[in-house]
Amino acid sequence: MTRARPSRRNGALRGEEGTVTAFVVIFTFALLLLAGLVIDGGLTLSAKVQAIDEAQAAARAGAQAINLPLFRSTGQIVLDPASATEAAEAYLARTGHTGTVSVNGDDVTVTVSITQPMQILAIAGLGHLTVTGSGSAVPEHGVLAPQANGGAP
Repeated sequence: MTRARPSRRNGALRGEEGTVTAFVVIFTFALLLLAGLVIDGGLTLSAKVQAIDEAQAAARAGAQAINLPLFRSTGQIVLDPASATEAAEAYLARTGHTGTVSVNGDDVTVTVSITQPMQILAIAGLGHLTVTGSGSAVPEHGVLAPQANGGAP
């Protein structure tokens, strides 16, 4: 009895042609996806930090808009809501990002939105992500009054 030997063509058994090609395609796609997650994830995280930083800075700019005549006459620090909103929005305009400003009593709250375009994940259909950051600030008197012991704080 003779056995049929498997036919070989270019070193591969019949029926297994192209299996390495499929593996390479899948492996390459997985590497691109992983690179996209690392690179675009890092860029998105950086945009989130930038949004938080800009929101906090805009809130601080708004919190500096106190009612000066009242402060000079009584020493009370009271926020001027219209000026605070204007100052925070002016700061945001200089950064080139959009956001919302709200003034509640002496508290200035700013929320900034940044749209981060995807570099690699755009290939998979994810063109951009929008991240938001918020910050709040209140006006404070920064210098302590001199003490009775010779002016030392």
